[in-house]
Amino acid sequence: MLDRAGILISQGHSIACERVEGVNDNMSRSHYHDYYEIYFLEREKRCHIMNNEIYEMNAGELMLFAPYVMHHSYSSKDVPFKRIVLYFNEDSIYGDSLKDMLKNKSGLYRPNAKTVTILHNYLKELLREQQTEGPLHEASMHSLLNCLLITIMRSVTLSEKPENKNRIAKIIDYLEQNYMKEIHLSDLTSRFYISEFYLCREFKKYTNRTIVQYINATRILNAQRQIMETDYNLTTIASNMGFSSLTHFNRIFKGVTKMSPSEFCKTVK
Repeated sequence: MLDRAGILISQGHSIACERVEGVNDNMSRSHYHDYYEIYFLEREKRCHIMNNEIYEMNAGELMLFAPYVMHHSYSSKDVPFKRIVLYFNEDSIYGDSLKDMLKNKSGLYRPNAKTVTILHNYLKELLREQQTEGPLHEASMHSLLNCLLITIMRSVTLSEKPENKNRIAKIIDYLEQNYMKEIHLSDLTSRFYISEFYLCREFKKYTNRTIVQYINATRILNAQRQIMETDYNLTTIASNMGFSSLTHFNRIFKGVTKMSPSEFCKTVK
């Protein structure tokens, strides 16, 4: 399905939203982006995998994803759904306190009925304003966004993470903690008492990636964070991520992000 809101963001818009209805529109793999996302479900049920956790959401609930948080969504076969997705850059958020709060608030929110109505109205007004492009358009978009964010932070409690994890989720946990080490398939099969065939089949089913692809994506995600948050050079970052050489790091980085590490540095520094 075409991500029109994502296209607007790529074209330089700081805020973009879109309403979509679909059936069997399941994402093929987890992804991340350098902007925030709010996913508000208007109808039916939907599941999200965020990092290594599965969240089941109902109509009137929302997911918040901070930049560089791995996630993807899916539904049961032939179950229609309707949602509004809202993307926004960090610069669109007013005030350091709100910015700091949102950085650590990714997850599922279950507002009460009154708050659902308020949040839904803000989102519908953002959709309407996006089509207006009249006087004070940008000011209106930013004001609506920040009222929405303040309402969420003030009125809605972040749902607790799911406690029950299956074996594949535990393996993903292990990969998230040890991605910088050399990990062999045999290590995982012996550690988690699982056959190689079952591990590869179920891991691909759960994440739509092979184990090697998942480790590489996790390494590159964390490399991007180190590029943005530290003064380490690329050779040091490559070593920190578990790559045996800078050449290997450059090749995998470009394969995952479609740009070289040096090109990525220029976009964030």
